[in-house]
Amino acid sequence: MTAPRACSNRRFTFLKSVDPLRRCPTELTVISTPPPLTEAVQASLLAAFSAARTDLQPYRHWGVAEVFPEGMCATFRALPFAPPRLDGLSGKRELHNDQRHYFDARNMARFEACTAVAEAFQSPSVATAIGELTGADLRDTFVRLEYAQDTDGFWLEPHTDLGVKRFTMLIYLAEGEGQTDLGTDIYAAPDQWAKRSAFIDNTALVFVPGDNTWHGLSPRPISGIRRSLIMNYVTREWRAREQLAYPDTPVLA
Repeated sequence: MTAPRACSNRRFTFLKSVDPLRRCPTELTVISTPPPLTEAVQASLLAAFSAARTDLQPYRHWGVAEVFPEGMCATFRALPFAPPRLDGLSGKRELHNDQRHYFDARNMARFEACTAVAEAFQSPSVATAIGELTGADLRDTFVRLEYAQDTDGFWLEPHTDLGVKRFTMLIYLAEGEGQTDLGTDIYAAPDQWAKRSAFIDNTALVFVPGDNTWHGLSPRPISGIRRSLIMNYVTREWRAREQLAYPDTPVLA
């Protein structure tokens, strides 16, 4: 898998029946089948969730490995998105809202890999598997995928994701062993650091947001660009609909 490619047509039309005298179709049935890359991502996600490691301290969370098919993380690292200019400001991603990137309608039309991941998380099989693993209620939620690029000087204050986010998955796109210490900090309380996840390529930290799911990124040197995908299922109350992959189509509706 190399450079990102534009998305291809994936709708196929079959004749349901033909009038033998008129030699024309009497009814059309349109059948949509997922393209091979979407199917590969779905299979990879299902296998990853089935092998997830559960950790109960300081709150219930999961470690997931081999999230995407081989080579896909390299494709994401090659996406032509510029990282935000911090200008000395950090602590919250919202400080740079005008420079953030999502797997939205525009980027899904440009890049096949973006579409494949969005479609996989939209699929009932993946959403159901996540719900069974974590207990998250994903009915009537929407797929939100952010492509994050953090540079030296970036940090995140402890926060919980509680509110309109029903599920959080932080997928690491690490580049080299020098970034291992750039994982998410996990807190027992806003002012009580507990541990840090390893920032390893194609692995993820998963949790269901609650009033105790404190996490962040404490200030430390960042070598190169710290890339990750932030995957959330959000409720209808999410206001920035343009960020969603399918703003009019909830999962498990």
